[in-house]
Amino acid sequence: MIAPREEVVHRAARTLLAGERLDTTTLAAQLGISRVTLFRRVGNRDAILGEAMWWLAERTLRRATEAHDARPEGAEPPGRLRSLAIAEDFRHVLGTAPSLRRFIDDEPTTALRVLTDPRGRVQPRLAEAYTALFERDVEERGLTPEIALPLLSYAVVRLGESFLYSDVMVSRDPDLKAATTVIDALVTGVLGVRD
Repeated sequence: MIAPREEVVHRAARTLLAGERLDTTTLAAQLGISRVTLFRRVGNRDAILGEAMWWLAERTLRRATEAHDARPEGAEPPGRLRSLAIAEDFRHVLGTAPSLRRFIDDEPTTALRVLTDPRGRVQPRLAEAYTALFERDVEERGLTPEIALPLLSYAVVRLGESFLYSDVMVSRDPDLKAATTVIDALVTGVLGVRD
């Protein structure tokens, strides 16, 4: 099989990481396939961008999780939820990633559409990943959430987006510290965490 779907996604992700614009004609030529075959494998340009962005985001979230779990006991402030520490680290990496910033600066409308579409390839998967993080905290700490965890995850993802991409959405500089304060307050309140 020539250029399996995974190879298309990885090549697209490498293009984005290099800070280059994803051109489907160039991508197809690099893979030795036609644009029609490229689109059949993954979908249109937005779909390819979404798959590539999710592949990068998933790796980043996995690394944030592994780094957190490798920290010595007591490295986090007492009582801080594991999910919130990981989410903060994840947002920090995204907020300081030159390749993501370049994509957003060069193609703001496309970037927002690909990254924040509730029916897209990125946002729903990130909400699922956050749900899994919250589920672990709930189980380990015996917490009783006031709302369903998928709904909480969706709210956290949307809040994170509003802070990460605020320069494009509302012409305000991204504020990751404020994002952490607001998201931590929301999650601890909904999960019933008591100091």
